[in-house]
Amino acid sequence: MTARKDKLVFQKQMKQYHEHCCVPQCTASSKYNGLLSFHGFPSDPDLRRQWLANIRRDKLKLTQHTKVCSLHFTPDQLLQPKAAGGRRVVSRGAVPVLFSWSHRSVQPSRTGLRSPDRDSPAADPPLGFNPPDHDYCSVPEPAHLDGAVNGNQELKEEINSLKKQVKELEIPSSFGLQRFAGSDDNIRFYTRFESYRLFLRFWRLIEPSVHKMIGSSGARAAEGGAARDSLQPIDELLLFQMYLAAGLKEGDLANRFQIHPSTASQIICSWADYLYSLLGSLCIWIDADAVRARLPEDFRHFPDTQVIVGSSELRCQTAASALLQTETSSKSKAHCVMRGLTGMAPHGAVTFVSSLYEGSVSDTELFMRSGLADRLTEDMAVMVDEGFLISDCVKWKVYCPPFLSTKPQTASQNVLQSQKVARLRVHIERLTQRVKENKLFDSVIPLSMVGNINKLFTVACLLVNYQNKAL
Repeated sequence: MTARKDKLVFQKQMKQYHEHCCVPQCTASSKYNGLLSFHGFPSDPDLRRQWLANIRRDKLKLTQHTKVCSLHFTPDQLLQPKAAGGRRVVSRGAVPVLFSWSHRSVQPSRTGLRSPDRDSPAADPPLGFNPPDHDYCSVPEPAHLDGAVNGNQELKEEINSLKKQVKELEIPSSFGLQRFAGSDDNIRFYTRFESYRLFLRFWRLIEPSVHKMIGSSGARAAEGGAARDSLQPIDELLLFQMYLAAGLKEGDLANRFQIHPSTASQIICSWADYLYSLLGSLCIWIDADAVRARLPEDFRHFPDTQVIVGSSELRCQTAASALLQTETSSKSKAHCVMRGLTGMAPHGAVTFVSSLYEGSVSDTELFMRSGLADRLTEDMAVMVDEGFLISDCVKWKVYCPPFLSTKPQTASQNVLQSQKVARLRVHIERLTQRVKENKLFDSVIPLSMVGNINKLFTVACLLVNYQNKAL
C-alpha cells in the first residue's frame, strides 16, 4: 500500500516538469517529444569534462537539472530499460558525439513523434529502479538560460537609460524660473525685468530676508489649510511678478504652477505685503546735492529741478455697498477710479510714491494730500503737468506749462517755456507708462484684491528702479 502511494506521488511530480537539452542549437524538450530520453552529466570529473568539451560549453555551471538528450548519442551508447515502462540510460563511459556542427549529426524525423500519455503506466519508472549515478529525473534547465540572463541585463541598462532621459525631459516641463533662464524676451514679458540677469540680481538683494516672510505667511497658510511649500521662494516671486506684470489670473497661475488657486492667491498677498514692507522701508528720496550731481544735460535750463510729478489712474471693481461707491467716486457703473502720485528725479530714479485716493480728487488736491510738499524746500523746484495748479499755494519754484501760469509773460517766452517743459515732461510720462505696462492695471482690479491695490501700486512703482536701466 505504501509503495503504491509513493508511485502515485512520483507520477504526480513527474507530470509537473519538462526536460530540456543543454546542447547549443538543440531545442529538444520532453514537452513535445515522448520518444526522447534526457541524461544528466556523469559524476566522474574526467568524463564530465569530456562531455562539456564535446558540447562546446566548457564554462557551463552544472546543476542537477542540466541534461543532454538522446539525440546526441549513438544507438549503441543507449541501453534499453530492463523493465517495461523504464527509461533508457547511457552506457558507462559514453560521451555525446552527435551535434548539428558535426558530420555525424543525426536529425530525428518529427513525423514519428508523439506526445507522452501521462496516464499511461509506460511513462512511469518502475518502483525500485535505480538509474546510474549520472542519470537524474528532475526539473530541467533550458539551454538558452545563459543567453537570456545577458539579454535581461541589456534590457535593464536600456530601461535605466530611458528613465534618465524621461527625467531630463520632465525638468523643462515644470513651470518655474529655470524654464526661462535662456530667454530674456520671456523674462520681460512675464516680469517686466529687462533680463534674466537683472531678475537674479534683484532676487539676491531680497533673498536674505525672504525666509522671514516665508515663515510668517506659511503659518497663516497652515491655519487656512493651504499648502505653500510646493514652490521654491524664487518661483513664488516669479508667480507674483506674472500676476502683476503679465496680468495672469489666480486660476491660470495655479494651473501653470500646479498648485491650488487659493494657494496662488495666498502667495500673491504674501509677496505684496513683503515687498511693500521691504521696498517701502528704503529711503528713495534723494537730497538736492545728489540730484544736482546727476543732473542730465537736458535739464541745464532747469538746474534746480528736484522732482518731476505725474499721476496715474487705476480702475477697481465697483463695491456692492452704495456707501463705498460714493467714497470711491465711480466714473462708471462697472468700476470706480483710484488715483496715485508718482515723482521721479531728473536722472530717472523713482523718488516718491503716494497712496491711492478716490478718483474725484483733483490734481492739485492730490499733490497737497500726497505729502510731497513736506519734502520740498525753498531751494528746490518741482516740474508738474498743466493740471497741477499749485504755483500760488507753495513757496518753492514750480515749472509748468506757461499758459496756465498767472504770471505775465511775453508770447515768445510762453512758446519757449512750453516747448522746454513739454520735452522734459516726457520722462515722467515714460515712467508712468512703465508702471501702467503692468497688465494688472490694464483691467479692472477685482474686489478680492482691492484691499491690496495700494500695496500693489506702490510695489509696481518701486520695482521700476530695479527692472530697467535709468531713463
